[in-house]
Amino acid sequence: MAIVDASSLLKPLYPSLTWQIETAEKNVYLTFDDGPHPEITRDVLDILRSFGFRGTFFTVGQNMERYPEMCERILEEGHVLGNHTYSHLSGYGTSKSDYLADAERWSDRYQTGLFRPPYGRILRKQIHALSTSYRIVMWTLLSWDFQVGLDRDRMLSKMKKGTRPGAIVVFHDSEKASGNMLQMLPRYCSFLKEQGYSSFAIPQV
Repeated sequence: MAIVDASSLLKPLYPSLTWQIETAEKNVYLTFDDGPHPEITRDVLDILRSFGFRGTFFTVGQNMERYPEMCERILEEGHVLGNHTYSHLSGYGTSKSDYLADAERWSDRYQTGLFRPPYGRILRKQIHALSTSYRIVMWTLLSWDFQVGLDRDRMLSKMKKGTRPGAIVVFHDSEKASGNMLQMLPRYCSFLKEQGYSSFAIPQV
């Protein structure tokens, strides 16, 4: 089954969202959605530390409440937290007021200038309301690590070909994705290092 990256369809419709970071340097921006998780996020942090990379963790508020120590470690090691809503709400089929309330509940624990909509699903009225407080971050490259039966070698090849300065790359530190992600992430980081790339947290502007 062919995998289509929705960013190619959504980017022309939502050009105001952040799909990549403008830079002339060989920098990429590794991001991780849906955590934190006590073991999986720990493993991700260990991998990033081994390469000297920084990342952005778009966390779910419910998971933050369960595992606050992982949030603290993320911050202590120089990474950044981003809002991924409190309960991983899809913007589709959710009223603006309910969506904003869920995002605001996340911010009861931490303050950030970054927001990523779960599933990449967000409506214009939600964008308009959130963009006064957040940089709404989408992606350049999606790893599809949550896909059952993923051909990891093929996907890594596609990611390598699509890597360019300023690329925002999505992995997931979740139980569903961990089997693929923990195999793919070290290999992709090795590729970045070999090609002279660094990874930084997304600027909160």
